[in-house]
Order: sequence, then structure tokens, then C-alpha cells
Amino acid sequence: MLAVDMTGDAVKAKNGAMVAYDGQMAFKKMSGGGEGLRGMVTRRLTGEQMAVMEVKGHGTCYFADRASEINLVQLQGEKLFVEASNLLCTDAALRTGTSFTGLRGASQGNGLFTTTVEGSGQAAITSDGPAVVLRVTKQYPLQVDPGAYVAHTGDLKQHFQSGVNFRTFMGEGSGEAFQIRFEGEGLVYVQPSERNTVGGEV
Repeated sequence: MLAVDMTGDAVKAKNGAMVAYDGQMAFKKMSGGGEGLRGMVTRRLTGEQMAVMEVKGHGTCYFADRASEINLVQLQGEKLFVEASNLLCTDAALRTGTSFTGLRGASQGNGLFTTTVEGSGQAAITSDGPAVVLRVTKQYPLQVDPGAYVAHTGDLKQHFQSGVNFRTFMGEGSGEAFQIRFEGEGLVYVQPSERNTVGGEV
């Protein structure tokens, strides 16, 4: 659970994420992820759905989502790429949008786009179990199971590739195995469990 102390400022959060509050709070539903008509149309076209509310007031507001682990990401002008289902809340000053990610999204059945958060402030992302933050460098690219991917920051390029993973190697998997390859400089957040994915056992 995440406790946010508020002194008249605002937070954008996933609809239904507020579990308790004390003090004086006002809640407002935001269309299209808080981006108005243009954002709503973009999300309908891309299939990256994220219902958002704005919470504003004085006091403490508590956020949670299905007992998931919560990870705070401090942004200082950079962009965070995160699965919509893993974004819990952000400072109101942060801008949210969508970004094309290629076949990685299709492998998860989430479409070809992912949610972006940009600016200066904090974002709270969820994970199924404690998230692990892995550093990617030019010398050390990273392969990630699409079902374990949560988010990433930095100057990273993604490539969707097929290949043998550990379960297939041990004879416990079947069908085609898919991975996301990250190259460049940045951080990747992964969770110690896997979503159900489309396109083969990964």
C-alpha cells in the first residue's frame, strides 16, 4: 500500500486504486488517461486502456492494487515506459501518453502500444512480487520474458525475438519462446512472475 501525503496538490491514479484517505479530498474522473479528447481517441486506436482519476486535497491518501508490490520511480525529465496495468499513480505534473513498441506488445495481447510517463516527479508502478531493476549497457544487452516485463527508462531500443528460454531448454516448455531484447543504456523493471502471454509459452 502507498500512502501519499497531500497539501493541496494533486495526484493522478488508476480508477479504483484509492483504498482509504483522511482529511479533505476531492476526486475527479479524467477522460482518456487525463489527456482530453485527443488522448481518448489515441487510446481507443491503440488499445492501451487506462481509466484515470485525479485526487486533490489535504491529508493522506492510500493507494493499492490487488496487494501488488509498489515501486516508486523518480523521474527528472526522462520518460518512463510502463504497461498500463502496472501504473498505479503519478504526480499530477507528469504527462502520460502512449508509445509504439512494436511486436513486444502484441506478444502479450496488449496491442502494439505502451503507456509513457514523462516529466519531473514520482510515478508508482506495481509488480507481482518485488520488482528487480536491471541495468542495461552497450556492452551488456538484456533479454526479458514478455510476461515478466513491467517498465523501463533510459535510451533503450527493444527487439522482439524468438529463441530458446530456460523452460524450453529443460524440456518443460512447448511451442515457440519469445523474448524482448533491450540494447543501449537504461534500466528495466521486471517482476518475479509472469502474465499469461499470447504466441507461445514463454
